[in-house]
Amino acid sequence: MGTSVIGAGSWGTALAIQLARAGHAVTLWARDAGHTREMAETRQNQKYLAGYNLPVAISPTSDLEQAVRAGTKLLVCAVPSHAVRETMAMAARFVAPDAAIVSATKGIEEGTALRMSEIIRQTTSCGERVGVLAGPSFAKEVAAEMPTAVTIASAVEDVARFAQKAFATPMFRPYVVRDVVGCEIGGTVKNVIAIAAGVSDGLGLGHNTRAGLITRGLAEVNRLAIHLGADPLTVTGLAGLGDLVLTCTGELSRNRSVGLKLGRGEKLNDVLGGMTQVAEGVRNTLAVDELARSLTIEMPITAQMRCLLFEDKSPREAMVDLMTRSLKSEF
Repeated sequence: MGTSVIGAGSWGTALAIQLARAGHAVTLWARDAGHTREMAETRQNQKYLAGYNLPVAISPTSDLEQAVRAGTKLLVCAVPSHAVRETMAMAARFVAPDAAIVSATKGIEEGTALRMSEIIRQTTSCGERVGVLAGPSFAKEVAAEMPTAVTIASAVEDVARFAQKAFATPMFRPYVVRDVVGCEIGGTVKNVIAIAAGVSDGLGLGHNTRAGLITRGLAEVNRLAIHLGADPLTVTGLAGLGDLVLTCTGELSRNRSVGLKLGRGEKLNDVLGGMTQVAEGVRNTLAVDELARSLTIEMPITAQMRCLLFEDKSPREAMVDLMTRSLKSEF
């Protein structure tokens, strides 16, 4: 079966490795021709996922037409959220009419508040044949073939089942749901909460604080997701609670790492300047906060992270302001 992964960051590369393990020939697209040549020669993605060999079934390319046409049955979008619109618009004319497109990108577009699957539907002719892959999954652990459970969501059950079978191996177990909204909101907001958890850890505030942030962060995911039509069960599952716990506590979490450094006194520009990969939570803090404000949904952790990241508020002041808000019932 022809499969393609658009985006050769750590996550896209790990998913390409997983698809190859599952028995597929995989075309892996990267924008930079030098990057693809290096991957083809060294059989590793040394820039983003060093130490993990690319199976022979993976063919790196920087030719978008070639990559998209190769994914005649399954096309996985794994580019950063800010690049999804441009990339998929360029890819649109090459997409096979019956191809399924799975978004592995987490985020909300600034200015439009569109989720990634909505952008894909808007820029391509895939119609309802779009799905979302979400859930607790670090790229390095998928590449290392550690047991991983994820969720694949699509409004079209055949698309979800098709993608489920395409990705499944004994060490990679996808579950199917129909709740695309819940999966995408869970995967987006958790990155914002992970920054807050990192800030807390960087300040040395302890396990009580982190647990409180995760739990109240889940409440923020729940509030926004349900308002947008999500199933409350999704928020308690792999794409909600599971991904939130992983990203807020895992040492491999880029968003937690950003918060950790901010909590220790580093400046945002310096933190981002030292990173080779995107921490989606930074960009998405603005988009999530703007969406929440437009819908009059209370998301205080998100609001404080916006103040910290973009309005020069100190980490300790943000935490104090969260703790001294007016008292209220939990539910």
